[in-house]
Amino acid sequence: MNVTLRQLRVFRAIAGGRNFSRAGDQVGLSQPAVSRSVGELESQLGLKLLDRTTREVVLTEAGQSLALRLDRVLDELDQALAEVHGMAGARRGKVRVASSPTLSANLMPACIAECARREPDIDFVLLDRIQQDVLDSVRAGEVDFGVVVEPPASDDLQGETILDDPFCLVLPPGHRLAARPTVRWSALDGEPLVLLDHASGSRRLIDGALAEHGAHCEVRQQVGHPTTVFRMVEQGIGISVMPALAMPPAGLLSLTVRPLLPRMQRSIMLVHRRNRAPSPLAQRVWDLIREMAAQRAGARV
Repeated sequence: MNVTLRQLRVFRAIAGGRNFSRAGDQVGLSQPAVSRSVGELESQLGLKLLDRTTREVVLTEAGQSLALRLDRVLDELDQALAEVHGMAGARRGKVRVASSPTLSANLMPACIAECARREPDIDFVLLDRIQQDVLDSVRAGEVDFGVVVEPPASDDLQGETILDDPFCLVLPPGHRLAARPTVRWSALDGEPLVLLDHASGSRRLIDGALAEHGAHCEVRQQVGHPTTVFRMVEQGIGISVMPALAMPPAGLLSLTVRPLLPRMQRSIMLVHRRNRAPSPLAQRVWDLIREMAAQRAGARV
């Protein structure tokens, strides 16, 4: 049955005023269009709803039955549509965002602070989780969206890249490679490494870059937090490949950081469930994070 909302509104206007011309004025249609709409509705229902003479319009039994129910149904629909429409202009509410650890520590604090300044009525709730848990939270609808290191291709997630983050070499200042202004990936061949573990979204990218450039290295330790990596490098356990975003804002006073060539980078992405766009409120936070990431990228140039 292909009954349209316009047909129902036209019928309600006629049932209320018992006049086709007045109904047309009420719904913004010509009298022929009103007659055509009623005819289409009757055709879809397979019932006659109105008896129309030159002097009056009378509801049939079926027409009376429909009219009795229609006011409540259309009023509830109008209310629901008004409430949903109001969401577009909503300024107050909670937005939940999941983020992997290095991004939570080095990108999100500035975003949360800017959101509090610019959008004080938005309650920005951050869930700091390992990458796989972030993706699971997005898929389960537990959060509005996630901030992650480029995940493997997936049919159920849709993302937008907001920042490219290059990998760099972290090593003690006395190491043989520290004297070079830049270091090639192939020069790491045979070096002992301390790396982030496989819970990090960066690890598979680092492993892939090492293999691509023929750097066969012993991974002596793999840990979950950048600070632990830095402390181990300080103690001479190994050198490390880390994303630039993991570097503390004040730098590493006791360590040396060198660009790796050729430049390899990870993409920082915002992700949400495919075919389920963020709410208007969450979209404003999404846009703010994108803007802050662009500012950070511009500051590097």
